[in-house]
Amino acid sequence: MVSKKRLHFQDQSLSGTISVPGDKSISHRAVMFASLAEGKATITNFLAGEDCLSTIAAFQKMGVTIERFDDTVVVESNGIQSLQEPSEPIDLGNSGTTARLLMGILAGLPYHFSLYGDASLSKRPMDRIIVPLHQMGAKIDGRDNGRLLPISIRGGQLQPINYHPPVKSAQVKSGVLLAGLLAKGSTSVTETTKTRDHTENMLQAFGARLQTNDNQVTIEGEQSLKACDIEVPGDISSAAFFLVAAAITPNSSVTIQDVGLNPTRTGIVEVLQQMKVDIQVNHQRTVGGEPIGDITVNASSIQGTTIDGDIIPRIIDEIPIIALLATQAKGETVIKDAEELRYKETDRIESVVNTLQQFGAHIEGTHDGMIIKGESQLHGCDVHSYGDHRIGMMIAIASLLVEDEVILRDQDCIAVSYPQFFDDLQKLLS
Repeated sequence: MVSKKRLHFQDQSLSGTISVPGDKSISHRAVMFASLAEGKATITNFLAGEDCLSTIAAFQKMGVTIERFDDTVVVESNGIQSLQEPSEPIDLGNSGTTARLLMGILAGLPYHFSLYGDASLSKRPMDRIIVPLHQMGAKIDGRDNGRLLPISIRGGQLQPINYHPPVKSAQVKSGVLLAGLLAKGSTSVTETTKTRDHTENMLQAFGARLQTNDNQVTIEGEQSLKACDIEVPGDISSAAFFLVAAAITPNSSVTIQDVGLNPTRTGIVEVLQQMKVDIQVNHQRTVGGEPIGDITVNASSIQGTTIDGDIIPRIIDEIPIIALLATQAKGETVIKDAEELRYKETDRIESVVNTLQQFGAHIEGTHDGMIIKGESQLHGCDVHSYGDHRIGMMIAIASLLVEDEVILRDQDCIAVSYPQFFDDLQKLLS
């Protein structure tokens, strides 16, 4: 039975300061790299969402000792070569990050692995990482000519490559670099546009030797990693929902503390500035090699804009909530060059457009984005999250703008990235 939540926030503003959960991308990588490293690593402010728990479970099946105490995770490992062949298939749940990065690791191990996921993940393309792994010598097969889960991997000795990804994807870059860590020689990934670089930062923190030159990253093979402690910054993708909520809800002012400000992730800040939102970034500092700070947004008069080009990979997860922001802007907002949205947990172009149309927004989809006419008067409706956590949170924020009730179906998916989302929303409303 699909769960549902009734939302009714008529004439309420948001005010206060909160911290958001740990960064999802960094939490995944921290567990993975600690499992590949020799020694004991403590990860604090870990995101205990369902996707990241899938990563923990995967490495536990391969013999790594991992214990979790709320948002602290302790990983003890004897290094890459100590990973064991699992006795049963590995369940990846809904996590595309776990799937694509884990394939890069497993391709270099001399064992057999079977991977599967839920109905949503089983529809997402895996050939984008399988193609370069095949070029490196890995034996991988799956449904639909090897494109889709379930997938079987027979790992072993890999050869280095210089790969030019046809898609802008940090997951693909990371998967190839992790395979390169286990290959003989030097492996390079050259991107047309630089994607988020958490993998490069964290590999260096764990002692890996790699070089970056503009949009190219090169890693030396057959390396060993050494354990280190990681403090995970707040996830700016989660913060984005409350930043937009403050901007579009009258008489609101919200501060998010200790948010990650990695330059490959701060496109949302630039878009808010571009749309004339009243936003300030304060108390900037560096923790564990990642820049963090506090972000404050006040209710604003918002201006439509065009969002395209190199910024798209830096806001790809924030586009659903940016689309909602655009419904309240003056003029028209055009989002393009974002075809990658069609390969997320849902086809996010279709799901964002359909959902906001049900609210009464003037929005239409294009092959690689959407066109939104601003200053829409939204109304209550009965809508489904499509099982996509970011669509679910977008719906909840949209409900702040309507006078009547919104029914959100399948809100449980929000726990994938933000288990306490509704608790934090209530804090800001009280």
